[in-house]
Amino acid sequence: MLADAIVVAHFLIVLFVLAGVPLVYVGVALRWAWVRSWRWRVLHLAAIFVITTESLLGIACPLTVWEYALRGQQSTRGFIERWIDQLLFYEAPSWVFTVSYVAFAALVLVTWIAVPPIRQRRESDES
Repeated sequence: MLADAIVVAHFLIVLFVLAGVPLVYVGVALRWAWVRSWRWRVLHLAAIFVITTESLLGIACPLTVWEYALRGQQSTRGFIERWIDQLLFYEAPSWVFTVSYVAFAALVLVTWIAVPPIRQRRESDES
């Protein structure tokens, strides 16, 4: 059960990282203010840099390690968990993933520059 929850959380993190860039550009075109939110953008930037750093250093994702450790104790998975697992984990040489993560991190940085986030001022800062 916990391993299944980890897979779902992992999928949501991947979705957040991948969808973040197109959402920024679509959001700017549609004048969505939240896509320029400093906190949201910093969280997005931090997420891809953690992923990229882990890959460059050859560190396995802690969520993957944790899930696999739990799977060793559990032999069955539900349909949704199995489906999400197939989306998240596929076979390719590790360098392919590292190059992909670095390229995507560069895209996130370009997006940061092209569509800079805006810091919200607190009411106490304005007075």
